[in-house]
Amino acid sequence: MGFLYTDAFVTIASMNLANLVNFYTQFLGQKPISLIPNVYAEFQLSGVRLGIFQPKTTHESEFTTSAKSTMSLCLEVSNLEDAIAHLKTLGYPPPGNISIASHGREIYAYDPNGNRLILHQNNS
Repeated sequence: MGFLYTDAFVTIASMNLANLVNFYTQFLGQKPISLIPNVYAEFQLSGVRLGIFQPKTTHESEFTTSAKSTMSLCLEVSNLEDAIAHLKTLGYPPPGNISIASHGREIYAYDPNGNRLILHQNNS
């Protein structure tokens, strides 16, 4: 395998980010370890990170239809192109293009059951 997964975490999309962040802040009894208002919040839990994000307008329809889940499995990878190539080899190429986010480059893909994967390469 030509790339190395460096981290994995669960994210939830929300059109009402502040409301969901407030809920998880109260539910978990902690403030986010990272907060970008109207964009992203992240909580550190034992053994997992939970990210909550506001989808870009170009992706909103994917998160508002009841047929799709708002949950995503985010896999932080060391080399995004190698990860994309690996998905293609497996027969599940990402349907879109690489996009630039505040935290790095990413692309959406889907597992065999249609669960959303977000492959992410950090800026550093």
